[in-house]
Amino acid sequence: MEGFLFQATVYLAAAVIAVPIASRLGLGSVLGYLAAGILIGPLLGLVGSETKDLQHFAEFGVVVMLFLIGLELEPRALWDMRHRLLGLGGLQVALSSAALMGIAMAYDQPWNVALAIGLTLALSSTAIVLQTLSEKNLMQTSGGRSVFSVLLTQDIAVIPILAFLPLLAISTIGGVMPDGSISIDPEKVDAAHKGDDGHAAPAAAEAAFHFIENLPAWGVTLVTIGAIAAIIFVGVFFTRPVFRFIHSANLREMYTALALLIVVGISFLMILVGLSPALGAFLAGVVLASSEFRHELETDLEPFKGLLLGLFFITVGAGINFELLFANTVIILGMALLVIIVKGLILFALARIFRLHGRDQWLFALGLAQAGEFGFVLVSFSVTTGVMPNNVAETLLLVIALSMLITPLLFILYDVISKRMEEANGPIIPDDIDEEGPVIIAGIGRFGQIVNRLVQASGFQTVVLDHNPETIAVMRRFGFKAFLGDPTRPDILRKAGLSDARVLVVALDDPKSALALIAYARKQRPDLHIISRAHDRTDVYRQYQAGADDIVREMFDSSLRAGRYVLENMGLSEYEAHEAERMFFDHDRMSVRELAKLWRPDVEPSANQEYVARAKELQKDLETAFLKRGDEDEKKRA
Repeated sequence: MEGFLFQATVYLAAAVIAVPIASRLGLGSVLGYLAAGILIGPLLGLVGSETKDLQHFAEFGVVVMLFLIGLELEPRALWDMRHRLLGLGGLQVALSSAALMGIAMAYDQPWNVALAIGLTLALSSTAIVLQTLSEKNLMQTSGGRSVFSVLLTQDIAVIPILAFLPLLAISTIGGVMPDGSISIDPEKVDAAHKGDDGHAAPAAAEAAFHFIENLPAWGVTLVTIGAIAAIIFVGVFFTRPVFRFIHSANLREMYTALALLIVVGISFLMILVGLSPALGAFLAGVVLASSEFRHELETDLEPFKGLLLGLFFITVGAGINFELLFANTVIILGMALLVIIVKGLILFALARIFRLHGRDQWLFALGLAQAGEFGFVLVSFSVTTGVMPNNVAETLLLVIALSMLITPLLFILYDVISKRMEEANGPIIPDDIDEEGPVIIAGIGRFGQIVNRLVQASGFQTVVLDHNPETIAVMRRFGFKAFLGDPTRPDILRKAGLSDARVLVVALDDPKSALALIAYARKQRPDLHIISRAHDRTDVYRQYQAGADDIVREMFDSSLRAGRYVLENMGLSEYEAHEAERMFFDHDRMSVRELAKLWRPDVEPSANQEYVARAKELQKDLETAFLKRGDEDEKKRA
């Protein structure tokens, strides 16, 4: 017991320390878990042979993860995305697998091992790439959307790959008889029916395994089809009654127990009929994706997935053979670079075929060129099923880890290329602005579009400015006139009629550019009414000091409306909810003006004692006003 608690303390402490550090450095949680494993394994020697046994347990996290992936993929949504998934994503997986398989065969690997290597290295790192795209605000670009499509295809492709890999190991389990049936090695079958500790499985499970083994080939096929049909049937017709039954117990842990029962039961059923448990879990997830209990299942299983996958990656890091790395540093590093180059060339060619342009091509090629975390899963599974020998697996793990560690450098390279492309293309040539109007709208994203449509629909002329050529092209396609140009440039503003305009709407995405525009416009036109978009309260204070008149926080009005709906559904009348919304709105505007006078740009609001004290006073005033309002409503009802 003491040994177990010590090992648990070591693993958890390593994760708690290493993962936040890696995330702060922009390396992602997967590399953090790997670093934690390397720290407690090869470097400090705090864990030993139990890592292999623990890895078998942690692999269940992969099954849970694929069930959750299935929950996110409704059949209709998959059908709508079929062209990108099958075209761009499918070609990437197929071509990368074939090219890397060919390279492996050139290095004298058997065809089945080479194919397993190609399939493993064809996948990219979903965790690292998506996090980096989000941090760099690249998800909404054409390249970012294409990267996401390929990553989604790869996540789905893991399912058939896991189901296919055991077929590559038929020769290691037995042989093909003259009549076409498969001969099975009794010793290996017996080992498969035992647990990780070598003890025999329970009698009921043993009987079930022997029943399946003794069936003829057509019987096994029927049982397999029946198992898949059972998963679909139960998912469609039995989940609602079972959830209602669980709900009657009114115990939160019963939902978690049911979620685990679904995944564990399906995994056992799939193993029983000789299929991948991950395949069954994914299928069940897709079946339940349109269920009203989908979010309940996601909430209950997400912590198990995160911890088990984290534990799995820690065990991978702890099992990395550093002696092999140090003995063959140049060769293994060369392999990692070769994988990146081969995948990068294929991705760049696909980017051109699918008409990605400029920096989007480079984002697509460099962002997906590494191997990914699923590679660790597939390598472990390949070793377990006898597809891949241990010495090849150890080298492959090092290649995957190194390629992932190189990923941040690939994104730095993308930034350099992107910047040089901007310099090579020169500055954007603005349109010749031939109109002036009483309202100038600077920035025509989601925020500016709504403002522009409302003002124009009300019969007022607007002059719309934006520096993004793609955005302007989309606006014109829908029949709205807009001009290409940087709204912060004085000459552009002058041509748009700043000297005679009555209202300037600052709807720029970049807070610094918005602040500069407000300050310049206020200096040039003290009488101009400036309405600006702010991200949060800090932006509000800065823009207030710069001279904006009306400042709209992005989420404030929509949050107020959502709060009003809550009040209406809690029993307040529409009038009472509307009055509560109005009171809160008026009080918040007054509070912002009051606090803006105390806000200091060089001090965090929580460290500004005057600011904090005044904020507390204003909150008490709000509570008092609502209590008074509540008493008045009670008197009216009486």
